[in-house]
Amino acid sequence: MLQPGRGPIDGSHYLEATTETSLWGQLPNRGHAPVLTVNAGDILTVDTVSHEGILEDQGRDPDAFFGRFGVSADRVLDDARALAASSLVRDSETDGPHVVTGPMEVHTAEPGDVLKVEILSLRRRLDYGIVSSRHGRGALPGEFPQRPPGTGGGSALELPSGGVSTFCTVERQNAREYGSLRFGDSRTARFPLRPFLGIMGVAADTDERLNTIPPGQYGGNLDIKVLASGSALYLPVQVDGAGFYTGDPHFAQGNGEVALTAFEAPLRATFRLTVLKGAQARAAIGSIVEPFGETEQYWVAIGLHEDLNEAMRRSVRAAVQFLTSRVGMDGASAYAYLSAAADLEVSQVVDRVQGVHCLIRKSDFDDVEPLS
Repeated sequence: MLQPGRGPIDGSHYLEATTETSLWGQLPNRGHAPVLTVNAGDILTVDTVSHEGILEDQGRDPDAFFGRFGVSADRVLDDARALAASSLVRDSETDGPHVVTGPMEVHTAEPGDVLKVEILSLRRRLDYGIVSSRHGRGALPGEFPQRPPGTGGGSALELPSGGVSTFCTVERQNAREYGSLRFGDSRTARFPLRPFLGIMGVAADTDERLNTIPPGQYGGNLDIKVLASGSALYLPVQVDGAGFYTGDPHFAQGNGEVALTAFEAPLRATFRLTVLKGAQARAAIGSIVEPFGETEQYWVAIGLHEDLNEAMRRSVRAAVQFLTSRVGMDGASAYAYLSAAADLEVSQVVDRVQGVHCLIRKSDFDDVEPLS
């Protein structure tokens, strides 16, 4: 259990999630003052808080909510409790559900640059969390959520809103960690953990109040599960200082995130923030002007749109654009290569703006220099 300020802190800067350093339900824009300033290349550690367990339809009281699943008060995070009890402004009608830590100013970052966000480590802060489904949301609105059975060994709880929250825990077997979801007559489904941050982004160049749910050119709620520890996200800077922020921590997610949320639970994240300028940015990601990802194995071309088919087309266009401007392929060869070798995955279908990402295998291009 990683309470604020306790346990390993890997970065040279540390930012807790407090009412002064967090936004609830909205993303930073050009009008939000930075809560921390760092130099380009610095390493910083950020605590994130999950919205699950502190929302209004869950009672905005994590002690009571998690207590219904047998969690004692001494196993609830202090910052989650403080945020739930605070007067932090969140309009439940127009804002999103997520708690966002930031924005963070990065010296020298300015519009036209690219912010490279390297995820160096992700530490679990707890050993439990929630998957939630709510009416009108998810891949099957109107069909789910279904009322959980009132008896048996399951761990689903119906909310006053008609939604359902399902409690999951972390188990360790053979030196590996798994999510554990109980159902039926004391049966259990176990699935591998792969912690990642659903929200990483830069401040948008607008005065509009931005809901945390839909992602955009600034990043935000991308929900791309391959962007785990050891990966990087490239974000086009829109305002001076970049205004980096993060939130929506996950312990695991299936592509699609069909129920509305995945295994939501808090993480302590450590990042390196690097500013790429001009030719350096072009040498890294070519002429891409949208969020772009990188893992040890893949380049990750991202497509976003309200229509899933158009999100797919945008992902393919971004992949072609990367291969032509960064790798040096002609368009016809790039298109043929993607059809023969690349995988398109549905990031999520539940965030209003839906996501598809294309995985381009690095090992297929052994003569291409690594990204900067």
